[in-house]
Amino acid sequence: MALKTPTPGVVGERETWGKKVDFLLSVIGFAVDLANVWRFPYLCYKNGGGAFLVPYCIMLVVGGIPLFYMELALGQFHRKGAITCWGRLVPLFKGIGYAVVLIAFYVDFYYNVIIAWALRFFFASFTTMLPWTNCDNEWNTPACRPFEAIWDVNRTRIRNTTSASLGIAPTTPYTSAASEYFNRAILELQGSEGLHDLGSVKWDMALCLLAVYVICYFSLWKGISTSGKVVWFTALFPYAVLLILLVRGITLPGSATGIQYYLSPNFEAITQPQVWVDAATQVFFSLGPGFGVLLAYASYNKYHNNVYKDAILTSVINSATSFVAGFVIFSVLGYMAHASGRDVQDVATEGPGLVFVVYPAAIATMPGSTFWALIFFMMLLTLGLDSSFGGSEAIITALSDEFPPIGRHRELFVACLFTLYFFVGLASCTKGGFYFFQLLDRYAAGYSILIAGFFEAIAVSWIYGTERFCEDIRDMTGFRPGLYWRVCWRFAAPSFLLFITAYGLLDYEPLQYENYIYPGWANALGWAIAGSSVMCIPTVAIYKLITTKGSFLERLRVLTTPYADSERNGTVHNGMIVSESGGVRLMSAVQTPTTPQQPVGANIPAASAPTLASSPALV
Repeated sequence: MALKTPTPGVVGERETWGKKVDFLLSVIGFAVDLANVWRFPYLCYKNGGGAFLVPYCIMLVVGGIPLFYMELALGQFHRKGAITCWGRLVPLFKGIGYAVVLIAFYVDFYYNVIIAWALRFFFASFTTMLPWTNCDNEWNTPACRPFEAIWDVNRTRIRNTTSASLGIAPTTPYTSAASEYFNRAILELQGSEGLHDLGSVKWDMALCLLAVYVICYFSLWKGISTSGKVVWFTALFPYAVLLILLVRGITLPGSATGIQYYLSPNFEAITQPQVWVDAATQVFFSLGPGFGVLLAYASYNKYHNNVYKDAILTSVINSATSFVAGFVIFSVLGYMAHASGRDVQDVATEGPGLVFVVYPAAIATMPGSTFWALIFFMMLLTLGLDSSFGGSEAIITALSDEFPPIGRHRELFVACLFTLYFFVGLASCTKGGFYFFQLLDRYAAGYSILIAGFFEAIAVSWIYGTERFCEDIRDMTGFRPGLYWRVCWRFAAPSFLLFITAYGLLDYEPLQYENYIYPGWANALGWAIAGSSVMCIPTVAIYKLITTKGSFLERLRVLTTPYADSERNGTVHNGMIVSESGGVRLMSAVQTPTTPQQPVGANIPAASAPTLASSPALV
């Protein structure tokens, strides 16, 4: 039996999006982020070109979109943030809500640093001579050579790493001007020996980070009424730039060769397990289910909104954007290979090294380089911002719904949250900050969000029940999801997440950045960060089992039984009545029906009414 729809006008009526397109742009802006530009194209090239689209599309339809749809539907139905939603869906797994909030909290500590890098590059581009085009600057070494000089001797080789470094083959003594600008001027890695030696704060980067948080604050302080308008620019501007860069890229000499490398299918590659892991990982982290963001955004939808259409539309747009971005990137990589007399494979890379070294180096050789640099880094800035908006909104919404005083003082809470972010983020603005950034990037969300997502899928499909979940969707949209969705939610999606997690753990190697091997204590710290969020799930479950009265089976039954929220105030639910605060108390004055009721929790024997009535109030 599905929980009943909230009645308009009752206590706790929730704010909704001003326009439907505000919601769609917010979701698209969150899902389409930097990874669509710097990771998908390289994965496609590395894993069989056009053949990679086969495992990618399979993983998308059996795992990615079903999880995406599930989280949007949960948010729209319960109209609450992650903590409250999971506490009411399956009280035993309320810890999932705390886990995803903590993960989003950790990610925001370092994700905004990437945006600060883009902002720093943007400011540096206001010049007729881009600073990464020559070697006459104070940060350059005697080994520095402009790209043109290195190309002339045909000895350059861009290392295929994710370390944001554009180097030269070990057999040559040269480094590129673009590489030295990022590593020595922006990061100043030469001033640190590793994570143990962070050094002093780089105040130019600190000011850029502060500017990012000021933008985030004034975009989120009033809730969706402000962020829903800001995303009209931050979500749409990247598409305009991608179109411009695409047209420019395909007109460059050598672009066809780059695109051929990007798309040429090698179907033998898809027989390798790593290719399927890469496809599944890219799908999950690109769409972003499990972070609580989709749930938070959908909670502000109108109850009868067609969430199914939204899920399909936004996930398809996200994947299409990744595909188009590949043409933008590889057309320019083909141009670089053509100009240097090298193969595309010698210039292809991913991660920060692509967008902060390789692409800027290519832009610097084009006529009108200042214009191309400005729009490119503004695109990176906007791609990062609306993804950052999503992570922060997931935290704010979840805590505001669970602790109403926070919602009543939203402006102050957001200011305190971003102040905390800024001061912690200063660690990434030091001369050794990139080592700290790499640590968080590796451990803050990688494993923990997969585990949290797995428990989400299990909680919905096997405890709450796919049949009840489908009834909830029918109550909202007027139609019931078919067999395909039920099979995906019940079997494919959990298997999809378990597959990625298991392979990642089996393939685990201690963190290393170029020649710097992170010490054991650093990896232990990383695992502690990852474990702290995941441990919220069993910790909250154990706490609830201990504090709930009755036999073990009675407690388990109560804690796996969904109950109504404050918007359904007064609704009797399995011998319980909703309190004004949104909690649940057992009926006393209200008479329990004499007709036996079908339990709405998991398949656990029902407790007798007298025993259940002796349990304390659930909160």
